[in-house]
Amino acid sequence: MFAKILIANRGEIACRVIATAHRMGTKTVAVYSDADAGAKHVELANEAVHIGGAAVSDSYLRGEAIIAAALRTGAEAIHPGYGFLSENPGFVEAVEAAGLVFIGPPASAIRAMGLKDAAKSLMTKAGVPVVPGYHGENQDPDFLAAAADGIGYPVLIKARAGGGGKGMRLVENPAGFRAALESAKREAQSSFGDPACLIEKYVTQPRHIEIQVFGDAHGNVIHLFERDCSLQRRHQKVIEEAPAPGMPAQVRAAMGLAAVEAAKAIGYRGAGTVEFIVDGSGPLREDGFWFMEMNTRLQVEHPVSEAITGLDFVELQLRVAAGEPLPIRQEELSIDGWAFEARLYAEDVQKGFLPAIGRLDHLSFPSGVAFSRGAVRVDSGVREGDSISPWYDPMIAKVIVHGANRPAALNLLATTLSEVRVAGTTTNLEFLTALARHEGFAAGEVDTGLIGRDLASLTARPPMSTAIPALAALAALGSLNGDRGNDPWNLLTGWRAWSDAEDFVTLRLGEQVVHMRILHLGQHRYQASADNLDCTLTIAQSRDGVVHFDSDGLRSKAEIVPRARSISVFHDGYCDKFELVDDLAVAESKVAGGDSIMAPMPGLVSAVRTKVGAVVRTGDPLLVLEAMKMEHILTAPRDGVVADVLVSEGDQVTDGLLLLRLEAQNG
Repeated sequence: MFAKILIANRGEIACRVIATAHRMGTKTVAVYSDADAGAKHVELANEAVHIGGAAVSDSYLRGEAIIAAALRTGAEAIHPGYGFLSENPGFVEAVEAAGLVFIGPPASAIRAMGLKDAAKSLMTKAGVPVVPGYHGENQDPDFLAAAADGIGYPVLIKARAGGGGKGMRLVENPAGFRAALESAKREAQSSFGDPACLIEKYVTQPRHIEIQVFGDAHGNVIHLFERDCSLQRRHQKVIEEAPAPGMPAQVRAAMGLAAVEAAKAIGYRGAGTVEFIVDGSGPLREDGFWFMEMNTRLQVEHPVSEAITGLDFVELQLRVAAGEPLPIRQEELSIDGWAFEARLYAEDVQKGFLPAIGRLDHLSFPSGVAFSRGAVRVDSGVREGDSISPWYDPMIAKVIVHGANRPAALNLLATTLSEVRVAGTTTNLEFLTALARHEGFAAGEVDTGLIGRDLASLTARPPMSTAIPALAALAALGSLNGDRGNDPWNLLTGWRAWSDAEDFVTLRLGEQVVHMRILHLGQHRYQASADNLDCTLTIAQSRDGVVHFDSDGLRSKAEIVPRARSISVFHDGYCDKFELVDDLAVAESKVAGGDSIMAPMPGLVSAVRTKVGAVVRTGDPLLVLEAMKMEHILTAPRDGVVADVLVSEGDQVTDGLLLLRLEAQNG
């Protein structure tokens, strides 16, 4: 076994590898960029080496700097994690040329599966079923449009070097094909340095089911059952589970055999995942699945497979890379219970899942384990006080649960998510909780279109309790600062000699400004009123930010996280962040609404779709902004005329920068 390894990655996956390596007695070396100097993975490793600037091209994609760091520190092997250089065959060859071990498959296997078109030709020869489509070299737009016509709409445009949903576009009819192709090519070039795309038939009710495989240097290849990754948005996974709901034993065996044959066909070694598109329009069947791609690395969602098999996949990776045979045979494997994983991201669901940045002012999770098997497991690469950077993937944590069966595990997932607390940045937490409670998902009626079909209901919130803004106002006044007991002098807060004391607080919740009047009734009782709000609260107990209160005869609990100019209230699985403002600031902050297009996040202007003087309608695309390797289309908020375009293609912009201005058509 290795005495010391280097992890060529950052964030959650770097922390994950470090945890297993340390448990096995292997020392670790972290690498870090300027932006990650104080990161969690740097703190956890035995040693750390600075490798460059914040941009991935200046740091985590610098293979020569990573290899030099390994040689300098005496590391024997390099674990690539996922993303970055994990599926770069040139990097694998450079690692081996330096006398180091690459903890992953051989370069030949990565090359064989690296380009989707070549991989599908190889799979066809190996007898693995493949989705109909065009996988050739001709990239002429007219030719590809004709190929799409021949395949039949809807079709899926996919970057041949792609992964993670990047460079992928669903096209419903010929009218949208060319614009989608241009966008996919731009995103593919930016993400992978290769703009080439392939065209495939889109299965109208698809499920995304993948098989985990492992191979060793002794010719052994096994599969460790399936994961269902059908809950996706923009082709990116949101919640994964293992095993797949509704999976008959004979279909599992057929898919497992196909995955093993795929791995054997390329001489695979280490951890890998063979992904299949499955017809979800009815019961799963042996002739209803097709090879999509193979990920020649450890997957983000590997913990759910660890949960149902009881194995540590990183340990298996290290042992196989060190030359040991796989310690388990196919017939010895069995499925134990059910597991789910939800990906907690810093992103704004209401703004089309745009990545969000900000400081994690408050971060807490329910009790559980990290990077090991347990009923509740939370894998995270950040801590309270860390900042979500615009430079990298905005993942905060992976929340994994394991139960005896699917209903038990799903109920545990919903409960666990409702107890997660994040303040300081916008997250998808409420969206994940809604998914975990979705009736169709609970019934196993899952396909890749579920989120798109039910997005409105999944992002809708029940009416907020009138007690929530009242609690925020009381927190702003300092009225929730601990349990004052029964001391009569401590109970005099807000006391007046001739009448009930009153205070006024102005709060902002999103675009809404709330002018709150708080009447102190004594004995921890308050009456709160605003425009459409009137309630009476009794604070039963307040300690360490947890408030127990009575409202309308009902005892409830909320958690309050105050900051300098904001107060976050967690209640019933939701979080409301109130900004503290004053009336003068509100009056002076009014601007011409709907006339300005602002940058919703830092990014690169990859396309300008309009010009000064153009007449636009609500929803027309105006600009394309690339952030975190994904394209985001900024559209017209109303009908009007383009008065100013203040950016050009290729410009780097900051969050909140004015990009474009509209004026009335008759203006």
